[in-house]
Amino acid sequence: MNKVITISRQYGSGGREVGQKLAEHYGIPFYDNELITRAAKESGFAEETFARAEDKATNSLLYSLAMGINVYGNQDFGFSGLSLDDRIFLAQSDVIRKVADDGPCVIVGRCADYVLKERTNTFNVFVQASLDFRLKRVVENYGESEKKAGEIILKNDKRRANYYNYHVGEKWTNLTNYDMVVRSDIAGIDKAVESICTYLGE
Repeated sequence: MNKVITISRQYGSGGREVGQKLAEHYGIPFYDNELITRAAKESGFAEETFARAEDKATNSLLYSLAMGINVYGNQDFGFSGLSLDDRIFLAQSDVIRKVADDGPCVIVGRCADYVLKERTNTFNVFVQASLDFRLKRVVENYGESEKKAGEIILKNDKRRANYYNYHVGEKWTNLTNYDMVVRSDIAGIDKAVESICTYLGE
């Protein structure tokens, strides 16, 4: 298998688990939070800075305004003239390209489909599911109450959508941006993995 697989997913849909199982099936590296750790190490930014950059994406208008402000004043991190968030995104994108250069792998989130869009060996997957399915997973997997689970799902989906829109300039849920869309609530996690492998012909 000579593909870099990117996974975009609705919160609670099991997309991360799908990505992990794909990586295990093919015996290739899996990247999620590992990207933040590596990007932080290579760029000199604290890991918390990467997390905060994504967490700020809660309101598209306010987010865009906030990200236009260089919160570190005139301090230069090598991306002179860019906002802090743009610097963070560029550092993270650089790491995504590097791990893709290293060979086949699975990358979850972080606009990887966009960062690697010019590469012919990239296969982009979007994992989605019904709200009921996602509520159940969040309650069972994270121990949240059903009421709290709904708030968490809404917040995280909105954050991911705004983060993607800000950096990519397109809707995160525009399914035409992906090579394959999987309904994990209908297929189940294992069948979703199997379907992707079948589609890839592996």
